[in-house]
Amino acid sequence: MQHAAKAYGRALNETASARDLEATLLLRSAAHFQAIRESWDNRKADLQGALLFNRKLWIFFLASVAREDNPLPIEIRRNVASLGMFVLKRTVRLTGDPKPESLGALININRLLASGLQSRI
Repeated sequence: MQHAAKAYGRALNETASARDLEATLLLRSAAHFQAIRESWDNRKADLQGALLFNRKLWIFFLASVAREDNPLPIEIRRNVASLGMFVLKRTVRLTGDPKPESLGALININRLLASGLQSRI
């Protein structure tokens, strides 16, 4: 019985650690976009790197929710997939037509998802 409890504890810590890492990366991306938006004239050149980082992050999320063995409920997986598709479309639009006001949606989505990851028990 004690062995099962230890195994459960390890699995819970690993899952929590993965969520914490994902939340940290989302917040890092949001902060980078925020800094670019606030200093657009000086930091516009940083946008492509920030978009690439965020795109890779969201491609990871999309691949994760598409896996058959993903333990999340299907409705949450669909919601993350929908958000991911929106993020990728916005990224393409920003790549071709960079505007600081267009960063707000990406900042908000990343922060909200990070908050959800941090609050899950």
